[in-house]
Amino acid sequence: MAETAVLPIHMRRDEFDPAPELGEVRDGEGLRHIETPFGPAWMVTRYADIREVLGDAGRFSNARRLMFRPPGGPELTDEEIARLRAGNLLAFDPPEHTRLRKLLSREFTLRRMRRLEPRIQEIVDEHLDAMERTGPPADLVADFALPVPSLVICELLGVPYSDREGFQRRTSRLLDISLPTEERMTVQRESRDYMAELVARVRADPDDALLGMLVREHGDELTTDELIGIAGLLLIAGHETTSNMLGLGTLALLRHPDQLALVRDDPAAVGPAVEELLRWLSIVHSGTTKTTTTEVEIAGHTLPAGETVLCALPAGNRDAALVEDPDRLDVRRGAIGHLAFGHGVHHCLGAPLARMEMQVAFPALLRRFPGLAVADEARFRSFHAIYGMETLPVTW
Repeated sequence: MAETAVLPIHMRRDEFDPAPELGEVRDGEGLRHIETPFGPAWMVTRYADIREVLGDAGRFSNARRLMFRPPGGPELTDEEIARLRAGNLLAFDPPEHTRLRKLLSREFTLRRMRRLEPRIQEIVDEHLDAMERTGPPADLVADFALPVPSLVICELLGVPYSDREGFQRRTSRLLDISLPTEERMTVQRESRDYMAELVARVRADPDDALLGMLVREHGDELTTDELIGIAGLLLIAGHETTSNMLGLGTLALLRHPDQLALVRDDPAAVGPAVEELLRWLSIVHSGTTKTTTTEVEIAGHTLPAGETVLCALPAGNRDAALVEDPDRLDVRRGAIGHLAFGHGVHHCLGAPLARMEMQVAFPALLRRFPGLAVADEARFRSFHAIYGMETLPVTW
């Protein structure tokens, strides 16, 4: 349980800030051998070094890492591992990764996201209307930050929104590192069973949503296991990340009222503000781990082939090599080049969608409730692979 679990250094936070010891590693040796829930790893902390690791899929492999059996987990056969990783873009290197990503990339272009903007605005407004009708206080996480991205990704994929409570509960447990590995593996199997049922329904009667499109246009190129993996990854990534950015980002703006006013009142300030919030909050602690495929030099250290490498994204995004005065939130600067969406071939496929949702949701929320304020103690979610808020009680 969380009371006894040890939080790895790359996940330690002091509310919005990475733990001081993470910055000390970055500004000192730059690389440290650490223990993680998945075994020992080399933690990379500097901005330039992280970009190097993420940008070189040849020397730092995603695929080899997936053959690792996590400590405390059940033994899996090679066939079981192959089925679990099928369709998961994060589990492959080029050229297999390239093949899968190419099938999906056109659905996540900026042009496609702009076509979705009116529907995203409707979803945001519907949830703000509901909050207004119910009246304060409200839990911004449960009433706004979580349901808005969930409904958007459900509609995009073709997942019944009525199933959201089940998949949100499973995802929350799957990403909670304080739970025993075996329990999380059980949840992973439950999640896969749910996606298998969904894919079977879509194969029988493909609709106009993304999964239906994949079946109609690429059904002969994708196995059922690959469709299950694609659906599972997009569903988790599509609601967990943006929902935590909306909750945590709102609290950050409430703590910086002058910057909140900019986001609320100046449409031109919203895009740069989203980029700076992404950099400053860095809700994804590390993304996927990598395995060295050859001897490499990183941060002045030589690592042999077969070593596990983990990138501490919050440390990289708070590196003075990226922006001046990196620990200060300044929504005016935009923070172009941040690592919040990763870098290289695995740069987040859904980044245009996440940006669009935040660019719509933040100003809409702040304009609807100009007196928005924290009503009670906000609880942070420390033991999850994606950092965020457990609850955020607000009034207006």
